[in-house]
Amino acid sequence: MEEGVRKRCEREESTASPDADSDDPKAKSGVTLSRSLGLISGTSIIVGTIIGSGIFVSPKGVLASTGSVGLSLVVWALAGVIALMGALCYSELGTLMSKSGGEYQYFREAFGNAAAYLYAWTSVAVLRPSSLAVISLTFAEYTNTLFNLCGSPVAPCHPRCPGAGAVHGGQACSALRHHYRGFVKLGQGYTTVLATGFENTIDNPATVSLAFYSALWAYDGWNNLNYVVEELDDPGKNLPRANILASILVTAVYVLTNVSYLTVLSTTELLGLQAVAVTWADRVLAGATIIIPLSVMASTFGAANGTAFSGGRVLFAAARHGNLPEVMSFVHYKRRTPVPSLLFTIFLALLMIIPGDIGSLVDFFSFTAWLFYGLTFTTLIIFRFRTPWRHAHRAYKAPIVIPVIMVLVSVYLIVAPIVDEPRIEFLYAALFVVGGLLFYFPLVYFKLKIKVNDHITVLLQLLMELVPSAE
Repeated sequence: MEEGVRKRCEREESTASPDADSDDPKAKSGVTLSRSLGLISGTSIIVGTIIGSGIFVSPKGVLASTGSVGLSLVVWALAGVIALMGALCYSELGTLMSKSGGEYQYFREAFGNAAAYLYAWTSVAVLRPSSLAVISLTFAEYTNTLFNLCGSPVAPCHPRCPGAGAVHGGQACSALRHHYRGFVKLGQGYTTVLATGFENTIDNPATVSLAFYSALWAYDGWNNLNYVVEELDDPGKNLPRANILASILVTAVYVLTNVSYLTVLSTTELLGLQAVAVTWADRVLAGATIIIPLSVMASTFGAANGTAFSGGRVLFAAARHGNLPEVMSFVHYKRRTPVPSLLFTIFLALLMIIPGDIGSLVDFFSFTAWLFYGLTFTTLIIFRFRTPWRHAHRAYKAPIVIPVIMVLVSVYLIVAPIVDEPRIEFLYAALFVVGGLLFYFPLVYFKLKIKVNDHITVLLQLLMELVPSAE
């Protein structure tokens, strides 16, 4: 039976790939991903994954860690600048190596296969699933606000019917609706809260770093197009353009949305709320408050879709190099999409939803994420001076000062919270990353074979109509 399935997959593979030519041996090695994304769709992916749950959850954390309205708005603006500089660095890396997988590909070239494996291990098991889980929990919270499913108007509940759809346009519309109404109030003279400026500002740099954690988590997603760059048409032009456009748009929307919040709500109210946007709507929209939960639901639903879409590509890329089970690098023979890696990412997110604690997930995600972001910016500096990459053609080249600044920012965001308030999450994160070596050495370095893998691979090929992929 297994031999029959393999032969069937080989036939499907040869007919599915548009490049399958008898004179091209590479074309026979597998099905390639389709370059179907352009500038608009690429920008939409970035905006759609950034504007998810963060802008509805993070304002409370930013204000609590800054102490004042003025500094909280400064943090939101600076976080946007940091996201833009990070996107510029990733634009150069993505045009230098136009392969799916993002950081995984860069670490593999700069530090070797072991470092790439540790990133893939952490991303697949923690970073992507935890981000998807946080977004899903926020979707559930606002769904409960609308329908009162769990008995409390703002108590989080666990989503039981997960899914995702391409509704990225709802994110920007929701946020624009927020700051439009807020500026109407501002024009009517509601400036009491904004007038407090920098009163009660917290001057502890370590505590302020926690504010950046919250704000930058809301901006997270600025690098998502790099994970799917293999599916982007003309990445040399479209990748940097999409990154820059999306970063500027989201920064403007986020700052204006926070001004809108602080025009309508007092600092005490904002710090005491779970569903900030719902209370904001009660004050501004009167009888049309249902619009906000629906907008947030659409926003987080689309963000979940984009997060799953991009996150599965890391698993896909690592499996293609033998660092993770081979079947995770297979694609559907007609749609040319990595179905197994997408489904596995979603499955892990479902497991993380069970505890239901958004705060601990954000802490875990932010710490490990910025550890790898810092290493990624370091790889860009390395590639500027290491042969053969120093002589490689770059469709886009960021000023060298930008990756240097981003390395320093990453070090600050990693070290400051640990110095200010050591927490068990940081230790768990470090141990988890290093713990990946327990699997790397036997399974990858020494190539230990698990016999059941072949049976599972054949079964999944049969059920999902999968064929091997080619780079």
